[in-house]
Amino acid sequence: MSNASTHVFHRQLQTKPPVAARGEGIYLTDTQGHTYMDASGGAAVSCLGHGHPDVLAAMHAQIEILAYAHTSFFTTEVAETLADTLINTAPQGMSHVYFVSGGSEAMEATLKMARQYFVEIGQPQRQHFIARRQSYHGNTLGALAIGGNQWRRQPFAPILMPATHLAPCYPYREQHADETPEQYGLRLAKELEQSILHLGADKVIAFVAETIGGATAGVLVPVPGYFKAVREVCDRYGVLLILDEVMCGMGRTGSLHACEQEGVVPDLLAIAKGLGGGYQPIGAVLAQKRLVDVMREGSGFFQHGHTYLGHAVACAAALAVQQVIARDQLLPQVMSRGAFLEQVMRGRWAEHPHVGDIRGRGLFWGIELVQDRASKKPFDPARKLHARIKKEAMARGLMVYPMGGTVDGKQGDHVLLAPPFIISEAELMQVVERLDAAMEAALAVA
Repeated sequence: MSNASTHVFHRQLQTKPPVAARGEGIYLTDTQGHTYMDASGGAAVSCLGHGHPDVLAAMHAQIEILAYAHTSFFTTEVAETLADTLINTAPQGMSHVYFVSGGSEAMEATLKMARQYFVEIGQPQRQHFIARRQSYHGNTLGALAIGGNQWRRQPFAPILMPATHLAPCYPYREQHADETPEQYGLRLAKELEQSILHLGADKVIAFVAETIGGATAGVLVPVPGYFKAVREVCDRYGVLLILDEVMCGMGRTGSLHACEQEGVVPDLLAIAKGLGGGYQPIGAVLAQKRLVDVMREGSGFFQHGHTYLGHAVACAAALAVQQVIARDQLLPQVMSRGAFLEQVMRGRWAEHPHVGDIRGRGLFWGIELVQDRASKKPFDPARKLHARIKKEAMARGLMVYPMGGTVDGKQGDHVLLAPPFIISEAELMQVVERLDAAMEAALAVA
């Protein structure tokens, strides 16, 4: 369909996407009557699927009472209740929640919080952020600067603030043959320490990382002990640890926060996507009490803000989503469904000549495709295998989240799966069947 027939500034300007008409459970239907299994939750967003009656009821109830009140004048009961709920289940020491409208805003807020903290304690010389290559932290300029995906950064590089990027935790490609996973993690932590010392031990604000790498690297799961070693390095030099769980958090990996499974507590934690399940735009930053106390006892405010902070309907939707997850015990279900999905995927693709790696946790999985398994050589980027897979999957009524540039921002292809927590085992079997057919069709094209 030609994009000339629309006034919407779509992501792709040469074609117009199908028009979504309705959603129910794990399915979306377009105006042509085609139905699609949402096996990626959009972009790992729709944790409860579409049209959940309890969430819709909560939104309707809130909008009848109060839709919006600007946070420079008021707070709302629903924002206070949501914050209480999130802090009750937050990592140790978290005391406050800063509500925003999405993941990029959340990450932007963490950078400013971290900088202001050091200004307020009399360390204004701290100005450097360290992050990782192939990371993705959002598309606002600050978040883009911290992110390490070269394809996204390149057009805007001249207007991005400087940041240092280290190696990701990418054992499939970067762990040495003579290293144990634990030794590999320690090597990466040592690289962080060396970078801090090179920049100046008292000049670094924070180390920023996705707890489990998401969209740009295809679900990079950290090796055991990596984040504990990173936390120790940060503590040694007074550097804050900012964890980005916009995609991997809020139950996606089987625990509410992915860092729980790593045994670490960050100073600032960014969440979004699964927080509101797509029912309203919402994100948040969970902040350690000691950081908040410094600002409260110092300047008395956080020098930052947006119009829609703590939007009442967004908070009502997020609160309902979190209540459903707790009530229906969906986190254990994420673990059991995830184990089933892993078993099915490995049974289908463990020996596939072009599946190099299958990695993930809970209902968050990545499949890295390679031209040759032995050498791990990626496909020629000109082939755009990831785009072909997406097209073939859509033709088969399946939504997955493929992407290119997996290895270095240019080379490599992967497919990301992040289905709703409510998906059944029978539906997971259908996902794998349809994806397998889509991959074979895409690979058959020279």
